Amino acid sequence: MKAALLENIKVFLNSAELVYNTKDFTSATILYFKTLFVAYDLIIFERKKFTPKDHTERFRILKKYFSEEYLFLDKYFSVYQDTYSVRIDKDICEEIRIYVKEYINKKFNI
Repeated sequence: MKAALLENIKVFLNSAELVYNTKDFTSATILYFKTLFVAYDLIIFERKKFTPKDHTERFRILKKYFSEEYLFLDKYFSVYQDTYSVRIDKDICEEIRIYVKEYINKKFNI
């Protein structure tokens, strides 16, 4: 499971970067969040030996055991939700991009 999650992080991040470079910041933001969700699932898996079944469960676990991760997601989850109905501008996408890249580098050396 750990290897599959690490591979998914790499695949989603690579896709996010490709889309970001085309200036499709809404789609890139979605992919950066997918990268982040998998990264969070991996840290949960490493500690709890299972992965959350949905966003609600992920939030609950992060809030209880991973406060840094929870605080970021709590602050920015509305951006992810906005991707369903509005265009995300470059500045917001860049905030998410920087956090995700720094986070996965710090946690997984990716």
